[in-house]
Amino acid sequence: MSEDPQTVPHQDAAPLTFSFLTLFPELLAPFADEAIVGKARARGLVDVNLVNLRDFAGNRHQKVDDTPYGGGAGMVIRVDVAERALASLPAADEVILFSPAGERFTQAVAEDLATRRHLVFLCGRYEGFDARTEGLVTRELSIGDFVMMGGEAAAACVLEAVARLVPGVIGDPQSHQADSFSSGLLDYPEFTRPPEWQGHSVPDVLRGGNHGAVATWRREQALARTLARRPDLLRSAPLTPADTATLSSLGVTPEQLSDWGAPPAPPPRRQKRRRTPPSVPDASDT
Repeated sequence: MSEDPQTVPHQDAAPLTFSFLTLFPELLAPFADEAIVGKARARGLVDVNLVNLRDFAGNRHQKVDDTPYGGGAGMVIRVDVAERALASLPAADEVILFSPAGERFTQAVAEDLATRRHLVFLCGRYEGFDARTEGLVTRELSIGDFVMMGGEAAAACVLEAVARLVPGVIGDPQSHQADSFSSGLLDYPEFTRPPEWQGHSVPDVLRGGNHGAVATWRREQALARTLARRPDLLRSAPLTPADTATLSSLGVTPEQLSDWGAPPAPPPRRQKRRRTPPSVPDASDT
């Protein structure tokens, strides 16, 4: 989907502010300053505040971590450092810690966060934060079941996912509603010029000008893609009777459809019987 930003300046609502507490603010600076997020900041739609945790170390060497009690490898970021950094910020709607134990970051979570005005994120490094830091946060998030060297990459993902949902950030305010996961399905395939490329053609339906047919084709393609690549999404997707018919045609069994909570398919349309015109006597019969 196109995400060219609008040029109309933002006038009414206060910007959604992202505050990132990190040991490496320079890692997040490009995501805050460039592309659509950078333009959204210039227009007052979002703001990004990069806070260096070392500024709150409380010692001249700006040391923010220490060895773990009980022994073990690695260093742990001190809870008093996190507390002082958080206290320096205005009140937040959410204080979020990136953690492998957190809830999975999804499109639904992104949509929820996009309704807030100030979000604070704690980006860990080394062996993470002292466990007592969990008492300072309102939410823990994970972007997947894997281990990274720090929380900055996860923070960049969340910034991109949430900022684009703020009204006015992308050109078409309805475009994100058709994106993968927003509808409960993977997105349908997109095409642009040239119409022919290395033996592959743009589907005729997309060039025919029939918007109803295009909408039907796109929904069917989204269902087919989701079935082939992420069938687990169909368990919670809001399916329609027409979707049930499409999935049945793709080989999904009635038992599987029932397990997904799919509604019954619409009854087949009755074809009108054509009236047989009365026979005309042959001229030779008269």
